[in-house]
Formats: sequence, structure tokens, C-alpha cells
Amino acid sequence: MAKVYNRVKSANDLELKDRLVAINRVTKVTKGGRTFTFAAIVVVGNEDGVIGWGLGKAGEVPAAIAKGVEAAKKNLIRVPVHKGTIPHEQSASYGGASVFLKPATTGTGVKAGGAMRAVLDSVGVTDVLAKSKGSSNPHNLVKATIEALAELRSPLMVAQNRGISVEKVFKG
Repeated sequence: MAKVYNRVKSANDLELKDRLVAINRVTKVTKGGRTFTFAAIVVVGNEDGVIGWGLGKAGEVPAAIAKGVEAAKKNLIRVPVHKGTIPHEQSASYGGASVFLKPATTGTGVKAGGAMRAVLDSVGVTDVLAKSKGSSNPHNLVKATIEALAELRSPLMVAQNRGISVEKVFKG
């Protein structure tokens, strides 16, 4: 199936909140000694259906986070969030990480771990059941979760693909 992402054209009019998912300290050993750099994976979202992720690398943590935020703002997507949850079950994988997302009733909360929780909170999902299978690497978990969210289709999108009118969707 061809991947269709609902890209967001501009981040200028959105109030995005950034959330740090993980920081990795990388050590390079050279003849002159050890050199430390930091890699930060960051998720940005407006908590209303827009999400993006970015990776920033720099010699200091704040600079790495800033670079990650800038990278995240460049690849934003729109996700259908319906009454605080997702419209249907969805699974996706990236690398060794596989994720499974399932809609939940109001009041359930976000039942997800670590990196998945950061992504789901940033997109504005308040009730969801999520399971991560395979690798727990935060980089691959974030990518797999965003891939699963990008593949979600709202009832309106499904109706349009089937040729059903908007009035019929909201009546039935």
C-alpha cells in the first residue's frame, strides 16, 4: 500500500510544544582523548492532531535539543484524533520496533510506555491502549508510532474514498 501522509505545510501558525524523548551521549576516542557529543530525539506537537519528530546532534545538550526541535518542525503531519482517541486499531513497525495502537473509551488514559507515550501525548490523544513489541530503542519506537499514526484514516476520509456523502456519514 502506498504511504499517504497528511503533511502540514507550515508550522508558523501552530503553537507547538516540544517534548524530549531521549538523549544519547556518544563518545569518540581519538589520539588526543575522548570527545563527547549528544544526540537528542525530540517530538513536537500542538496536542490537537499535529505531530513531528526530529533528531539533533551537538556538542552540548541544549544545542542538540534545539536542533532536534528545528528538525521536528520540518516534518509535521496531521493525525485524525476523534474524541480524545484514535479512530481505529493500527499497527506499524520501523526497524526492530513494532507498535500496536487501539482506541479506548473516555477515562482510560494513555496506556503506553516511554517513547510511545511522548508521541501520543504530543499529538493530543488522551485515551488509547498501546503495546510495543520487539525493540525498545526510542528512535525506532518514535518512528514506528508516528508511522502508525500517519496511517490512521478518519471516518470522513473513508467515506470520501467510498463515494459516500458527508451528510450520510454524520446521520448514520
